[in-house]
Amino acid sequence: MSERSSSGLFLSRTCEYLSHTYPQRLTTALSVLPEGDLWWQPHSGALSVGTILKHLEGNVRQWILSGIGGEPDARERSGEFSNEYREEASGERTVLLDRLKATTGAAAELLASLQEDSMQADFVIQGFDVTGLEATYHVVEHFSWHVGQAVWIAKARAGIDHGIAFYDEAQVNRDRNG
Repeated sequence: MSERSSSGLFLSRTCEYLSHTYPQRLTTALSVLPEGDLWWQPHSGALSVGTILKHLEGNVRQWILSGIGGEPDARERSGEFSNEYREEASGERTVLLDRLKATTGAAAELLASLQEDSMQADFVIQGFDVTGLEATYHVVEHFSWHVGQAVWIAKARAGIDHGIAFYDEAQVNRDRNG
């Protein structure tokens, strides 16, 4: 696959997001999330950070590793949203994050190994008829959405001095203003 092809560039950026950018943002969010707040929800219809970690791991595994990569699909999606957890067990946030990082790392490796025609191939994932490119785009968009939710929860629970910043504002404004 040519690194300069549009799908090659897309896959390269996807691998970067899945293996580095998104896990780092979740790590940052978890570092300021107060102890005991992994399963906090503003109300029963909202997700907790713990639920988001479980859900993202299941989604990436199903859509990339199983859907595109052909691994067996053993996802129990409804279990990802179970409210059985109400107190954070010692080390649980680390276990969930490590599991997610292992899955996103494996997905990035798989995507980096694909040939261009794999992105045009048809798959049925979660009952949807999609190409490899559509499945990959779904995962990136879905992951981004939930990372934003987790970061918002961490900021809200940590308070005004949360310290989360993913961009250097002075550098962004300097670059913009020449």
